Amino acid sequence: MEYIRVFPDAGNGAGVYAAGSRAGEARKGKGCAFDGCGWGGTGVTPRRNGLVRTRLTTRLEWPVRRTRPAGTPRGSKEVEVSIVVHEQPATTKRDRVVLRDLAKRMAEIACMEKQDTRRDLWRKHNSLVKTRPPVLVRPVAARTEIMPDAALECEDPLLRSVEYGLRMTLFQDNLDDDCIVEPWVTVRASYATPANASRWGPEIKHSARTEARGSWMFDPPIKAPDDLSTLVRPRHLIDEDATARCVSLVHDVIGDLLEVDVDRGPLYRSFLADLAYDSTQLRGLEQVMWDMVDRPEWLHQLMRFLMEGVLAAQDEAEAKGDWQLTNGANQAMTYSLELPDPEANSSPVARAQLWGFAAAQEYALISPAMHEEFLLRYQIPILARFGLVAYGCCEDLTQKLNMLKQIPNLRRVAITPVADVAASAENLGRDYVLSWRPNPAEVICNGFDPERTRAVLERGLAAADGCNVEILLKDVETVEGQAWRFRKFTRIAREVAEQHAP
Repeated sequence: MEYIRVFPDAGNGAGVYAAGSRAGEARKGKGCAFDGCGWGGTGVTPRRNGLVRTRLTTRLEWPVRRTRPAGTPRGSKEVEVSIVVHEQPATTKRDRVVLRDLAKRMAEIACMEKQDTRRDLWRKHNSLVKTRPPVLVRPVAARTEIMPDAALECEDPLLRSVEYGLRMTLFQDNLDDDCIVEPWVTVRASYATPANASRWGPEIKHSARTEARGSWMFDPPIKAPDDLSTLVRPRHLIDEDATARCVSLVHDVIGDLLEVDVDRGPLYRSFLADLAYDSTQLRGLEQVMWDMVDRPEWLHQLMRFLMEGVLAAQDEAEAKGDWQLTNGANQAMTYSLELPDPEANSSPVARAQLWGFAAAQEYALISPAMHEEFLLRYQIPILARFGLVAYGCCEDLTQKLNMLKQIPNLRRVAITPVADVAASAENLGRDYVLSWRPNPAEVICNGFDPERTRAVLERGLAAADGCNVEILLKDVETVEGQAWRFRKFTRIAREVAEQHAP
């Protein structure tokens, strides 16, 4: 299946799309479907992303359809179009062989019955139905020991990143935790607006590291209060051509094996929408703390600007239909009984159908009162748009749980290695999911003692007995070159979790 990107002659920039079993048939109108919302084709239907081989321009008239034939999008109608077929980059034979082998293995795993079993577990767990505690391992922080760059084989930079994702997924599956392997790979859209370090206008900088994984210091662009005027209000704009080239390349190599999910969600989400991260990136961590005392009204002005900017970008993405069911985030598996399941290239959805996520790591040492005044009051309008919410990452929230209950649809709360598990369990009860993160330094990083690991896990689950609790191992900076520790940890964690099954 090949997909052709087409544009209406009206020149209004609203793309419509065609798909055919071959490009030649698409040019003749065979097997094509159009609508004004930018959907088209049968099978995989990436919105507004051309998947093409050659370049040509032609004109055709599509017959009027009074009813929607099976397999075509809603609103099919007569259109005149110019078909623009982007030239597809060449890939090396080796890149194709490597990726296709990995994709075949992932596709086989994604179809296994255990994935549905895990989906059912997470739906119930995230909806406060009593289950055994799920076990989830996130080994990505130790990636240089698990999957160093030298282990990757693809030459093309984009395909190399896809290779990394596939290999890490296969590694994850081998751990036998409760991570769900989905039957798709995701390609993130390219943004036409300033992104990365310039996402708010002036460039965010850090001091140079003295070693590869060493520390750095903030070099914030807002050094004086008047620098606030240099910030730029964000937009949600997709670079369609750049996105099309990326999607085309990945689809050409493995699109017949795994669906290529095109992530068109806004740049400003998750950590880039939690305000804690970017307020300190723009102003500096220590300086934000001084501002709370020295110039509180100015800091309120900054936080209000960031909140309004995030909301504007997210609203714009929703108005354009760019939120989809794979855009939710909760630091675990985004399944629940209340919300739709994740689905690649889904129809546009509202944020009310998705998980929202925010954290306050940079505000860990701020009092509950200041946290509420300078951060939470600005996070709530953003989080309130989502159907369910997860809060927290690495920060201790033990003394802030009552405050967090103001968040509408709050469902998951991070219980970190430094948190008081028993006090958190008593406060949250069965009204929330306790996402308990055992201390990786105790259970896997600093040597590996199975009995010590088991004791830590048993102690944590006992403290949260009767609650909706999970074991989430994350922030594993090292396993001292012994990747096998992840599987050993998972086996012990599952055994302990089974002992706490209802």
